[in-house]
Amino acid sequence: MKKTIFLLTISWLFSACSMSGVSPFSSLSPQEREAELQKANIFNNQGVEAYRERNYQKAISFYQKSIKIKEKILGEDNLNTATSYNNIGLLYKKSGDKERALAYLTKALYIRKKLLGKTNSSTAESYNNLGTLYASMGEKDKAISLTKQTILIKENIIKKEKIDTAISYNNLAVLQSEMGNYHDSLINYKKALGINRELFGEEHLVTQQNYQDITSLCFANNNYAEARKYARHIIKEESIVTLDPFSVEAQQ
Repeated sequence: MKKTIFLLTISWLFSACSMSGVSPFSSLSPQEREAELQKANIFNNQGVEAYRERNYQKAISFYQKSIKIKEKILGEDNLNTATSYNNIGLLYKKSGDKERALAYLTKALYIRKKLLGKTNSSTAESYNNLGTLYASMGEKDKAISLTKQTILIKENIIKKEKIDTAISYNNLAVLQSEMGNYHDSLINYKKALGINRELFGEEHLVTQQNYQDITSLCFANNNYAEARKYARHIIKEESIVTLDPFSVEAQQ
């Protein structure tokens, strides 16, 4: 029986803990909160070192100390705290305590969905980590469902990045055209066109605008053969037929 290999992504927290999201219910002074967060950061880094040494129980102990401080200072519904929940959940999975792993990874996913939404890369990471955990527990249906969620988010992120890239290529082409750099402008217009054609198809308004921009640029620079080549893809709007008004007079 073939074993399915899942990729685990561990996002370790190396940087100093942020002061954002400080609980308004804390009775500690700003100086005391800062000192406590520094302790949490030290425990966190010690946990990282223990993990690198494959001493998972020791790493868990340090993470528990760090989490206790973060829950007190930052609160549970905080992205910094959620990162620690995610990491300790993965450590519990490594150590074989899958029930605790499930509890922490589920908590991390809940916070990330709440604060970042369902289409964020960190949320996708939590879906993936939970999926791998369920797979190791033999619950294949849940693992598949969570992995599908991960893929969907990643696909949406990639699509958005492609759209943003096409916009940047287009903007660069406009600037280069205004500066008289026809060659580079045409190259970047074509890059934008290639992305938009892949994402939206030939008839989409964005793609059609790319064809029009390239055609206009080529004509303006006397490259008529290239202009005609791209002009062929421009879809002309149908003529609008306007009917003459009429009235019916009642017979006397």
